[in-house]
Amino acid sequence: MKTTENFKKTLIQMQSREITERQIYINVAKITKDENNKKILLKVAQDEEEHYKFIKTYTHMDVPENKKRVWFYSTVAKIFGFTFAVKQMEGRENEAIKGYSYGELSKSLPEFSKLAEEEETHEFLLIDMLDEERLKYIGSIVLGLNDALVEITGSVAGFTLSMADTKVIALAGMITGISATLSMSASEYIAEKAESTKNAVKSSIYTGGSYLITVILLILPFLFMPRNMYIQALVISLIIAVIIISIFNYYISVAKGFNFKQRFMQMAGVSLGVSLFSFIVGLIVKNILGINL
Repeated sequence: MKTTENFKKTLIQMQSREITERQIYINVAKITKDENNKKILLKVAQDEEEHYKFIKTYTHMDVPENKKRVWFYSTVAKIFGFTFAVKQMEGRENEAIKGYSYGELSKSLPEFSKLAEEEETHEFLLIDMLDEERLKYIGSIVLGLNDALVEITGSVAGFTLSMADTKVIALAGMITGISATLSMSASEYIAEKAESTKNAVKSSIYTGGSYLITVILLILPFLFMPRNMYIQALVISLIIAVIIISIFNYYISVAKGFNFKQRFMQMAGVSLGVSLFSFIVGLIVKNILGINL
């Protein structure tokens, strides 16, 4: 069958997508611990290679993989876990299904409907394998992260004017943060034990770990900036808080299918609202009560 130039370009784009996704699935499989999930990913990769070869019978040319896209998704899988990467890839499988099922392609080449069916099978396989440990403990991570954002941003905002020294603020923030980390971990462990949860230790580790990491990130500006730049350090700390909230909520929205905007606005509103209130309290302590540290 003869194909027009524009139609051939469409086929080449699909061919590139297939060979690119083949390599992504192979890379994600390499970091997947579960053997069953590994087999599924490699099977999907093999199917994508077959799709590539099938489309090649029409384009009569080899198409290279998109190395930037392969690197991006492989890196995402290493940082955020294979579940996040797979959920992202699931969306691309949807695109492939639509591409093979509708428009000029389905009219001109009805045999491509088989590829659409296989891509739909891939989507169901990917959904079924989403059972990663870090998602099982997402509640514990949310607890530690949210509490740290609220408590530490509030604390450093309150310390800023009353202490007026970045190093003293950092010291007070770290003491507060480490104490709160131990308290949060212990509370989570006791709560999980009370409910006879088998993995109470892991839950407490995820809670404490997410809390401590957040504390360190929020305190960093006060550690590295000059002593008299406490206001600037506070602003940077709050920006870091918003970035953390953005990244975390994007991860949750993709991995768990939650509404990104709603959750982001809720967390950011609470954290920044508490910070503003604490900042005002610090202002009162410094100027009205006349207490200076």
